[in-house]
Amino acid sequence: MNTDIENLFKDKVIGHPAGLFVIFFTEMWERFSFYGMKILLVLFLTAPYLSDNPGWEWSRENALALIGTYSSLLYLTPIIGGWLADKITGYKWAVIIGCFIMMLGHAFMVFETTWSLYVGLALLVIGTGFFKPNMTSMISEMYKGKESKKDGAYTIYYMGVNAGAFFGMMLCGYLASNLGWSYGFGLAGIFMLGGLVQFWLAKDLFGQIGERPSKIHEVELPQNINEESPKEHIRDDDGEKLNPFTMFDKVLIVLSALGGLLYLFNDPLSKIEGINLLPFSIGDMEGSNVTILAALFMFLFLIISRISRYSRIVRDRIIAVSIFGIFTVFFFAAFEQSLGSMTLFARDYTDRVLTGSSGMIFKIIDTILTIVPLGIISWVLYMLFKKTYSKIAASNIVLGLTFVFLWIVVFYKVFNEFSKDTTEVDPTWFGILNSFFIITLAPLFSKWWESKYNPSVAMKYGIGLVLLGLGFGILVFGTLGIEQGAKTASVSMIFLILAYLFHTMGELCISPVGLSYLSKLVPGRMIGFMFGIWYLAIAIGNKAAGSMGGMIDKITAEYSLSTFFLIFTLVPAAIGIISMILNPVLKKLMHGVR
Repeated sequence: MNTDIENLFKDKVIGHPAGLFVIFFTEMWERFSFYGMKILLVLFLTAPYLSDNPGWEWSRENALALIGTYSSLLYLTPIIGGWLADKITGYKWAVIIGCFIMMLGHAFMVFETTWSLYVGLALLVIGTGFFKPNMTSMISEMYKGKESKKDGAYTIYYMGVNAGAFFGMMLCGYLASNLGWSYGFGLAGIFMLGGLVQFWLAKDLFGQIGERPSKIHEVELPQNINEESPKEHIRDDDGEKLNPFTMFDKVLIVLSALGGLLYLFNDPLSKIEGINLLPFSIGDMEGSNVTILAALFMFLFLIISRISRYSRIVRDRIIAVSIFGIFTVFFFAAFEQSLGSMTLFARDYTDRVLTGSSGMIFKIIDTILTIVPLGIISWVLYMLFKKTYSKIAASNIVLGLTFVFLWIVVFYKVFNEFSKDTTEVDPTWFGILNSFFIITLAPLFSKWWESKYNPSVAMKYGIGLVLLGLGFGILVFGTLGIEQGAKTASVSMIFLILAYLFHTMGELCISPVGLSYLSKLVPGRMIGFMFGIWYLAIAIGNKAAGSMGGMIDKITAEYSLSTFFLIFTLVPAAIGIISMILNPVLKKLMHGVR
């Protein structure tokens, strides 16, 4: 294996092995297709039948119920996919399998039928399970013995993640709005196919890296598109009593998982199709709510009972991780409104029509935002081509052709916009702001974390949650003039842009923190279990985001749109303040881990 690593480091691009950039572009196309499709989903499902671009005219509640379940499952299947890669397929083949399944999922989405939608989403969930955890695991394996370069490698990798999300939301959204939904879904599938073929043809470049299952799994799972890799931490567990899972523990795991899955599937099925998997009630409580509460109770009992069996220091640290996990649920329940209720707000309540000089200024800025990043990435492609053409010529040719096609789509967008007298900003355009702000602000936050003013983890969580709340507070202020029950309005775009700015700053305070501290705080032998719990926390947050976002019509009808956003202002801000207040307590629980 060391020979394969040394061979990879012989052909360098920007100081890193060329194999890193094969992974970079594979991840870029996967994120392109993933986020390009996801931002279209809520708009497609809720678009009116009788319109220039007809959708399915689902209620917002039903659409967000489905999207919440879908988003939640995307964070659960990687737990299984990572385990299968460790035990059976290896990282490399897991990535290829995941790419292929996701490509099929995008292909089904093109047909715009009910059965193809459900099949497509199911395939995307399964494919993501194989793909998501194993790309970063390959990077970890590539840099064994070269840990000093790993931070730089992950920085480059996450630039690819953000670039894919940026262009996917921009271009898939543009084609869907201007040509039709099938064109947007189809574009996502085309680039997923490009990523699959490119990685397949370049797989021999990695030698045996990622080929065979590792006996010892280094967990390097990313929690979302902007998160840094967990730092390695050496633990001394000598003398610590082992805490194996008892049969009762395993029963609780199975029952709580079954209850959670039943709730996830029953919520959209009962609302959309009228199929109730849990047709019972206890008192005034429906079977679905009874089931999820019972599952949560069993899960909490499992966690508490296991924590109580550890020594004091380990127990305290796991308690700290659990508290941060609860904060994470609240963060994602609000933050994930970006691809749900905030996208609906962009379409239905935002003034997106620009004329005269304002329209021309937007066109110029939008063109610069599109052309400059694509030019930089194309230069990286050229450097990779120079270094590896003799080794992976076919892969580079496929990659080059996908870029040629990407440039064609970009030029179509630019020329089409400049030919119009009036500019109407696509609602999907606002989705790119998160990736843009991440790329521009991440270096500043990185310098802050490296300075003497670096706050503790509890303070970072507190600051991040308060910033998230402030972003929604801006939307509260912007929607004060909207009447109760209004379905449309014309709020200035500046409010939505500022909201995304504050949300991104909040994300930068929290995203790099969670898994990094988890890897430091828990014993090495139970890190896989705790990573699973962490993914579960994010999954719960995503489902909560869909459920809460689905209440937009009901709250707007009974109160106002400002009240809807006020909930997302007050709750995260309150949890953030609690995190700051608990800072001394959490520091003690962490027992010196920084």
